[in-house]
Amino acid sequence: MHNLAYAMSQSPQGAPGAPASSPLAGLFPIFLIFAIFYFLLIRPQQKQQKKHREMISRLSKNDEVVTNGGLHGTVVNLDEETVTLRVDDNTRIKFQRNTISFVKKRTG
Repeated sequence: MHNLAYAMSQSPQGAPGAPASSPLAGLFPIFLIFAIFYFLLIRPQQKQQKKHREMISRLSKNDEVVTNGGLHGTVVNLDEETVTLRVDDNTRIKFQRNTISFVKKRTG
């Protein structure tokens, strides 16, 4: 009886016929999680940023746009970093280019 309790308390680590685990097998779940995050979160965000940069680079005068803050206006002047929008007959407001959310109506 005493030998049986001793035999059951021993772990089967060194048991013959037990499969040896690879050190890389423990890293596989981490790689799998990273791949899932990449394809579900990182890659779509990068595509969206690229599309936004292209839209901003194609801005031209008389395009009707909407800013991130929801302001609707017409482009009257473009600089490298800023856009001047006409929001009313005599009202012009200058914005950073990257605050343009989307183009409602493109001219040309």
